[in-house]
Amino acid sequence: MCGIVGVFNKQEASNYVYLGLHALQHRGQEAAGIVSTDGDTFYVHKGRGLVNEIFNKKGVISSLKGRLAIGHNRYSTFGDESLANVQPLHAHFDLGNIAIAHNGNLVNALGIKRQLVNEGAIFNSNSDTEVIIHLIARSKKTSFFERLVEALSIIKGAFSLVIMREDEMYAVRDPWGFRPLSIGKLDDAVVFASETCAFDLIGAEFIRDVETGEVVIANRDGIHSHKPFKDQAEHKCVFEYIYFARPDSLLWNRHVYSIRKRMGEVLAEESPVEADIVIPTPDSGVPAALGFAKASGLQFDFGLIRNHYVGRTFIEPSQSIRNFGVRLKLNTAKDVLAGKRVVVVDDSIVRGTTSRRIVKMIRSAGASEVHLRIASPPVISPCFYGIDTPTKKELIASSHTVDEIRKYSTADSVAYLSLEGLKSIVGGEGYCFACFNGNYPIEFER
Repeated sequence: MCGIVGVFNKQEASNYVYLGLHALQHRGQEAAGIVSTDGDTFYVHKGRGLVNEIFNKKGVISSLKGRLAIGHNRYSTFGDESLANVQPLHAHFDLGNIAIAHNGNLVNALGIKRQLVNEGAIFNSNSDTEVIIHLIARSKKTSFFERLVEALSIIKGAFSLVIMREDEMYAVRDPWGFRPLSIGKLDDAVVFASETCAFDLIGAEFIRDVETGEVVIANRDGIHSHKPFKDQAEHKCVFEYIYFARPDSLLWNRHVYSIRKRMGEVLAEESPVEADIVIPTPDSGVPAALGFAKASGLQFDFGLIRNHYVGRTFIEPSQSIRNFGVRLKLNTAKDVLAGKRVVVVDDSIVRGTTSRRIVKMIRSAGASEVHLRIASPPVISPCFYGIDTPTKKELIASSHTVDEIRKYSTADSVAYLSLEGLKSIVGGEGYCFACFNGNYPIEFER
């Protein structure tokens, strides 16, 4: 679920990429990097941690020279945590320099990598993204565009890419359209970003999304669009709407905030409950809780107060940090909760440990009843396309009934938004619902 940004033809392009990565910090908090070019040399800076921590030292941004730059926020779903895996990845080959930033997971990367290694290829990382670079470099095609198309025709899975050469930039979405990528304009510059909230921060105008299976090229001759891949059924990741995207983003021509609020309204219609107040699990549960309160006629309030200096617990890489992170991240407003029948609305339950701790916190604050309402269906299957749920055993809904989840969470009741209800909001066609129904558009190849 990484965040990617590219800026073409802008003085101090790395400054704008840096700001764009700030706006996309929610998409990855483990590491970040920027690669820029002045048309000759590639300049690189990467590090582990948050964007501000990596680039705030004096002279770092100014050292990233040139009118072209791309950046990446890392959320690891493939590869270990070493600095070698931090993107953008960059390399030199017979056609010059290349840097690439990738959002998504390739489902056949391991098999391709084994074959390349057997043929003598040497890898610097264990990121699936490096497979793309090797395929481009080893292609016998004469032009870079032909090499890129050939390489991307071999790989399968989720890939939204921003690729930079010395004098041009490419933006690509896979033929299934799993991950978002948008095009913006800033004066004479072209900007690419995972979400439109990045455009808002830097003052860029949103133009359109990169289409499913499209290759967009920005160079000195303008912007060019190509559709070189075989058509596939579109499978946009619905979890972007549920959790990952920022609520102020325009995602696939729909406002994320409005969709999340509607999820709460439908949830209230499907699973009403007698209660005194509705509270969200901040921040991702706020729009759905507002919708639930509106549809049910209950009072909305903040019974959980978030420490905004702590990141998103779901995308922390280790379970031990997730467990500790709940206590760091949230505290209760006891005067709001004491003696109340409370409905707490969250966007999803993945592993279940966070929900259990939240319910216990609310009870300890004096709530007489705690009812858990989840604004998405039960997550029963792992995602192979870029969400960190790699094994089925980590997903509580894959092995527990709703009543068993209620007992585990210690809530008085638990109810989820139905899959039918979700489809009625976003539309039943053109989305990937594999995490909810196990129907994978592309099978993972081991």
